[in-house]
Amino acid sequence: MITLEHVSKTFGRKDRTVRAVDDVSLAVGAGELHVLIGPSGSGKTTTMRMINRLEEPTAGRITVDGRDVLAMNAVELRRKIGYVIQQGGLLPHFTVAENVAMVPRLLGWRRRRRRERAEELLTLVGLPPARFASRYPHELSGGQQQRVGVARALAADPPIILMDEPFGAVDPITRKQLQRELRRVQAAVNKTIVFVTHDIGEAFLLGDRITLMADGRVVQDGTPADLLRHPADPFVTAFIGEDRGLRALAHTSLVELAEPGGNGAGASSLALPGSLSVLEAGRELGRRGPTDGDGVWVNDEEGRPVGYLSFQRLATVLGETLAPAVDGSEEDSRGIPA
Repeated sequence: MITLEHVSKTFGRKDRTVRAVDDVSLAVGAGELHVLIGPSGSGKTTTMRMINRLEEPTAGRITVDGRDVLAMNAVELRRKIGYVIQQGGLLPHFTVAENVAMVPRLLGWRRRRRRERAEELLTLVGLPPARFASRYPHELSGGQQQRVGVARALAADPPIILMDEPFGAVDPITRKQLQRELRRVQAAVNKTIVFVTHDIGEAFLLGDRITLMADGRVVQDGTPADLLRHPADPFVTAFIGEDRGLRALAHTSLVELAEPGGNGAGASSLALPGSLSVLEAGRELGRRGPTDGDGVWVNDEEGRPVGYLSFQRLATVLGETLAPAVDGSEEDSRGIPA
């Protein structure tokens, strides 16, 4: 759905320039929630803003659904891409319903259709229209304003949503509620989402794929499990933090560890779904208590055994994953302790 090919962005004049984005290439699949993460100044927000031409790339090529964005009308491009920022960015003199229906209004939708769409989306994001449609932004909490911002981004049914640290300005409890709400909404509407954050926990909670950036470049691009289990360098390990091992276990499924056919055939009567993570399986084994045999059978979605996982193999993986990945006395090339 979105591709960036050797994209760079330079700010300033010829005698004094800053390269904010440096030769970035990545791809965002249709229906994917792709997280851009990195420390301040890493280029993640600038990278996202170039997708809808709020920033123009200095070099490289960006395509949306196969079309070069620089060959498209910028205003039309932005109307086809939803955009959510911190604190909602709502118009204070518009009601909630009018804020949600703003892009459909610009597109010439009839009033009744705009109203119906606003009510549909307010319901989707958990704001009953009978209570919230006629309110103004100042009458809402920060979390409610962010929900309206999400609804507004979805209003014209764009295939792509850009989200620039949308939950960064709310309290931790509200932030977790909004994260859960976004996962629920995404499951319902299946949009392609590019999500910028500096919160590593948020990245692993939401992302189907994560791009970690530093100094304007991509350090590693992959699934959450890729970054957790196969960090590209010490910077990745340091950025994820001390609980990388536990996060890795939460993103490692039993089916990935099971031995096809099973060397322990017949050694256990216990079976678990292969989709369970190692952490989920640990909780389930603890709940069931002592079991016979030296491991567990791993089943597919239809309950058929696809492999066997011995407790010895499970213990080995636990030890390897939780062990320190690097010597904590070292620093990587960016000066961050490993």
